Amino acid sequence: MASFTTSDGLEIFFSDSGAGVPLLCLPGLTRSTVDFQYVSPHLPGCRLIKMDYRGRGQSQWDSDWRNYSLAVEGRDVLELLDHLGLAQVAILGTSRGGLNAMGLAKIAKARLLGVALNDIGPVLEPAGLAGIETFIGRNPAARTHAEAASGLAHIMTGFQDVPEGRWLQEAKTHFKTSPQGGLEITYDPCLRDAVLAQGQKGLPDLWPFFDAMKGLPLACIRGENSDLLSDQTLREMARRRPDMVVATVPGRGHIPFLDEPQSVAALHRWLEQLQ
Repeated sequence: MASFTTSDGLEIFFSDSGAGVPLLCLPGLTRSTVDFQYVSPHLPGCRLIKMDYRGRGQSQWDSDWRNYSLAVEGRDVLELLDHLGLAQVAILGTSRGGLNAMGLAKIAKARLLGVALNDIGPVLEPAGLAGIETFIGRNPAARTHAEAASGLAHIMTGFQDVPEGRWLQEAKTHFKTSPQGGLEITYDPCLRDAVLAQGQKGLPDLWPFFDAMKGLPLACIRGENSDLLSDQTLREMARRRPDMVVATVPGRGHIPFLDEPQSVAALHRWLEQLQ
């Protein structure tokens, strides 16, 4: 466990373990470093660096929710690299983490060794975005982790053949016990304000950000039933980058856990390109 202080004074949590290719794991919108617990054992030969965005996990909350933005998060990533004395890293970006990776390719490509995208691309499907807005910033109705696990098994769109134990682990990962009883989210509820404000503005054209990764080893893993990354978008990504490692994971929606055989095989192929 470690932390560093950003240029605007926030404490950001990160972990740093192993040796080899420096691989920075960036989680999804509301998620944290723990999200990579399933894939970590499958990444030998890597120096695994994981970061909680501001306002998430063990990082400090920002008093101004407007700073929960891709621009500020990208700045935090670069400051973490400077803190660690790393000139370059590869990035494994889950959902929001992939957007951050594309942003960094646009503004600081020289700091990147390669990018692996987990169920994210330059086009975000409206159905997936609408689903995020329904739950973000709200504590679950479930009172126990067991209840939350049962709920996840029913509401996580597109997931099939997931063991009950995995849903329980997910519930324990993403919800903590509240001092007042029940469960609560592991991030600043004001993240909702940032997401809704961004939704009103709309996203810019992200294809130039995707194209900015030209020349970098690239991989994209998609859940077969994802409601955020469409198969059509993935095909266009592959057309633009014929060298991109592509994997579609059956029985998974947004987002694959990354320990599925298809995910692991794709990441290993991508890591071989890095090395």
